[in-house]
Amino acid sequence: MQGQGHAQPVQRPPHDAVLVLLRVVFVAMGLFSVGFLAWVMMLRLATVTRRSADYGLLVAVAAADILSIVLLATEPGDDVHTVGGYLGITLLFGALLATVVYYLAADVRHFQRQREAYAAQHAARGYGYPQPSSPFTAVTTPMGAQPPHTPPPHTVPPVAGPPHSPPPIPAPPQRPAPARIEQVRAELDELSDYLRKHDGTGEGGR
Repeated sequence: MQGQGHAQPVQRPPHDAVLVLLRVVFVAMGLFSVGFLAWVMMLRLATVTRRSADYGLLVAVAAADILSIVLLATEPGDDVHTVGGYLGITLLFGALLATVVYYLAADVRHFQRQREAYAAQHAARGYGYPQPSSPFTAVTTPMGAQPPHTPPPHTVPPVAGPPHSPPPIPAPPQRPAPARIEQVRAELDELSDYLRKHDGTGEGGR
C-alpha cells in the first residue's frame, strides 16, 4: 500500500491593500459599464477560487448580460417603453447588484480561508522543523574565549542519622568486700596466735 501524498503547499495570500485595490477596480468596471461588464467580476472570482460553482455563475451572469442587451436592442426608439425593454433593464441591474454582492463576499471569504491555512501550515512547519538561527538573536562567542563557568547546581548534603551511642564501658572488677578482708585478717591473726602458743609450748617442754 502506498502512503498518502503530501498536501500541496498553500501560497501566501496577497497583501490586504492589493486585494482591496483589485476589488475596487473590478467592481468599478461593472458599475461604470452599467452592468454590461458584470461578468468580469465573476471571471476574476472563478479564476481565483477555481470552483465549479463560480464558473457556473460566470456563465449565468454572462448569459444575463447578453439577454439584457438583446432585449434592449429590440426597443424601437432611444427610450425604453416596452415590456422587453423594462425586462432587459431589470435583468441588467439585478444581475449587476447580485454579482457585486456575491463577488465581494466570496472574494473576502476565500482569501480569509487562504490566510488561515497559510498560517496553520507555517506554524506546523515551524513546529516540525528547526528554525534557522537569526543574526539578531544568535549569541556568538569570540574565538579563544571560554564560555563563563557555570557552577554546579547546589546539592543538599544528606541528612545524617542520629549519632551512634558509644559502646558500654566494661565495669571494673569488683574488689572484695571489706567484711571478707576483715575475716581473712582475723583468721590470720588467730593462726599467728596459735603458732606462737605452739612455739612457746614446745620451747618450755625442752
